[in-house]
Amino acid sequence: MRVSGAKQWRQKLNRDAGFRALIWFFAGVVVVFGAIAITNSVLPGKSIKDYAVWQETGQRMLHGEAIYPVKRGKFPFMYPPAAAAMLAPVSMLGQSGLVVALVCVTAAAWLASILFSVRLATGNWQRQHPLLYVIPSLVVSVFVWSNFHIGQPSLVLLALLLGAFVALQTKREWLAGALVAVAAGIKAFPFVAIVYLLYRRYWIAAASLVITLAFLLILLPTPFRGFSRARADLQRWTSGMLLKYDEKGVAQRPGRSNSWKNQSIFGLANRMLRHVDADEQFADHKAIFVNVADLSFTAVNRIILGSALALGLVYVAVMPRRGRRTSETDALEFALFILLMLMFTPLSFGYLFACLLFPFTVVVARVLQTSSRCLLVCGGLALFLLALSIPAQRTAQLYGNYFFATLSLFVGLAMELWAEKQRAAARVALPNDQ
Repeated sequence: MRVSGAKQWRQKLNRDAGFRALIWFFAGVVVVFGAIAITNSVLPGKSIKDYAVWQETGQRMLHGEAIYPVKRGKFPFMYPPAAAAMLAPVSMLGQSGLVVALVCVTAAAWLASILFSVRLATGNWQRQHPLLYVIPSLVVSVFVWSNFHIGQPSLVLLALLLGAFVALQTKREWLAGALVAVAAGIKAFPFVAIVYLLYRRYWIAAASLVITLAFLLILLPTPFRGFSRARADLQRWTSGMLLKYDEKGVAQRPGRSNSWKNQSIFGLANRMLRHVDADEQFADHKAIFVNVADLSFTAVNRIILGSALALGLVYVAVMPRRGRRTSETDALEFALFILLMLMFTPLSFGYLFACLLFPFTVVVARVLQTSSRCLLVCGGLALFLLALSIPAQRTAQLYGNYFFATLSLFVGLAMELWAEKQRAAARVALPNDQ
């Protein structure tokens, strides 16, 4: 017994030492990623990417200026009015102060995303296999770096959505809806989660989402803009962003929405099935065409709609009935939702694929638990497709390597959820057969 106790004590020390090493490694990566963005903000002549837009928009909000002015034929700021209101107080810190603050928010969101992912995949965020904390972040590290470097909020959106999933599991529906609403107030596409909430009959969460989002879009900007101007801002953003999709492209991004950088099905289908320029449409650029067909815009949209319907039906088919849900099936179900969101968001640029952190965490957890060959194959294929961007970024992304990596994960996780659903049904039927 003494030997056994001593052995357990040594194992605990080794495990604790391993986790301390992981924490120090994570802190070191965050310091490096954040330091580069902060250094660029203080050095003269250095570009600070989207941070400059956030600073300008926050100041415009504070001083009562237009937050959606048209410059070079588009809105410099393309996010909901609620996001501008959130940026207003942060912009008072000055350019460097804003960068520091947002870097800290991104770092916190990354850590929260890791912990929430492990919690959803295993039922507990503590004391899990170290590979669960390391591999998914390593796989998406390039996308995480883009969030720090460019100043994008993808990790914040992921943390909010994962927090909402945890809230659903702990029966805090009001909190879940509010967290999704905050994500939608920052960047509109997470609002699609309301379809999932309604399908799963989370009525309170759906109501919370709508009420909180209405507050964020109208009432939150009111102290800065007044009620009538806040409403006008919302109408201008809605007409310029949400309701604008034509042959030239999506919303305020006609030059980029069909380009190789957009990895959503909208960008991929249009450049592969129509004779459209697949490069960014700068004044001095050389046009690139990769289409294998020359279909009409209407035909392409029918294909997109058909694909959405097909994958949506697959998703519904593999979901277990309400009474047979478990924490394991929930993890798979939530991961599939994230993957669908990535594929069918009209604009899916590289930094958004930091959201793959959660699906990869679920893959690693399932492989460690069940040694699933299907997931190993699909996960390996996804890794291969993502890695193609290292030797040939533009060529790989022209043909949708990020999209197909996401689709590969969807296939693997859908098959895993179907198998879990069948096992649950067999367990229920077994007593009746005896």
